[in-house]
Amino acid sequence: VQLVESGGGLVQPGGSLRLSCVSSGFSFSSYFMRWYRQAPGKERELVAVITSAGGSTNYGGAVKGRFTISRDNAKNSVYLKMNSLKPEDKAVYYCHAIGPRVGGTNVYWGQGTQVTVSS
Repeated sequence: VQLVESGGGLVQPGGSLRLSCVSSGFSFSSYFMRWYRQAPGKERELVAVITSAGGSTNYGGAVKGRFTISRDNAKNSVYLKMNSLKPEDKAVYYCHAIGPRVGGTNVYWGQGTQVTVSS
């Protein structure tokens, strides 16, 4: 199983980035996908979630209205479009998958991608 994030980097306040997470090794279209982030010295927080078919999304309060999560099940990929970035959005962003298995739930994490917002 692999979840590989990309698209992080340095951006000025007010700018935009698009993160991607390409998955393999599991039945992607059966899994809810989430983006989390963790800033230095802070707990990991949920940024956004999208259902398996992409019909429903939800966002953390700090990013609502600025970030958009989407997915392409044909490409086993989930995306996070981040607009109007603020310095407080600086964090490592992680892709997360949760889905069914016999008798329980599978949970997978990516390795993270760094986002820095600074002038």
